[in-house]
Amino acid sequence: MSENGSIQAEQDQQPAKPKKKKKQQFRAKRRTDIHGWVALDKPLEMTSTQAVGAIKRIFNVKKAGHAGTLDPLATGCLPIALGEATKTVSYVMDGIKLYEFKVRWGEETSTDDAEGELIDSSSHRPSEEEIEACLDHFTGEIMQVPPAFSAIKVNGERAYDLARDGEEVKLAARPITVHDLELVEVPDEDTAIFVAECSKGTYVRSLARDIGRHLGTRGHVIGLRRLCSGPFSEEMLISLESLEDLSHSAPGEPGLANALLPVQTALDDIPALAINRNAVARLRRGQSVLLRGNDAPIDGFALAMNGANPIAICEIVAGELCPRRVFNLPEGSVDLSTPQPNQ
Repeated sequence: MSENGSIQAEQDQQPAKPKKKKKQQFRAKRRTDIHGWVALDKPLEMTSTQAVGAIKRIFNVKKAGHAGTLDPLATGCLPIALGEATKTVSYVMDGIKLYEFKVRWGEETSTDDAEGELIDSSSHRPSEEEIEACLDHFTGEIMQVPPAFSAIKVNGERAYDLARDGEEVKLAARPITVHDLELVEVPDEDTAIFVAECSKGTYVRSLARDIGRHLGTRGHVIGLRRLCSGPFSEEMLISLESLEDLSHSAPGEPGLANALLPVQTALDDIPALAINRNAVARLRRGQSVLLRGNDAPIDGFALAMNGANPIAICEIVAGELCPRRVFNLPEGSVDLSTPQPNQ
């Protein structure tokens, strides 16, 4: 056998090299463009940020945000905006809030709720008549000192972060408005249940603390539920469990579309104004639109609508519709709150 033949034979006898396994690639699930509002019934012991994360996962959306923090120990109305609805969050945050809260008398805590440490106590228990008599003192525009454990910034840092680090936090009193304050029930001498309708920036924990001090005792919140926030009422609320169920619904059954409210839900205080396609094009380019007709509004704000679609929040200046906040709802985006055409 030739030398070349021997070399060839040896090469043939060598074991084949194992093939490298291709790395399995995992593609992230593509997020969808969904626009609208979810009126979440936030559960106990969940932060508002965690609630937003849960909604983003269930709806598989790119962008979401809540319209006003709700404490972990509070339940109830937490409106969460998806997609272009996030442009309307400020309108909800500026709206009136309605709370039901339960106060325990005789104890004041570091956080003004059941989570904090006891810092002061009193043996006095106010009567139902005494409580009723003090309500007018806390109705209308009043000055309120926020809790040390709050999200207010002090020299660039959150007050609750400073308080948790053991630093003394002194916050200045701020004007708030309590539109209505009612005593709902006195279950026993140690507790009372109230309902308060109040403005943005009101801390119910501070309200309970101050009522207790005014009555010659001490007090802190042991139960808090937000009943409504702006246009979002208790009847609109849906739980995370219900949303999870809807996300797994079979074709033809009610799905997440049933839980999504339109973008314009947050703008119920702004009058709607119907516009044609030419006006739509101008507003989307940032150009104003001349209003015609004797009935045309001459000032204020308006929500420009084309059919059921919100186009822009506009200011009316000198008879012209001037875009101030344009909704970017591109072709191919999904608005689950509006029936979709058959594909």
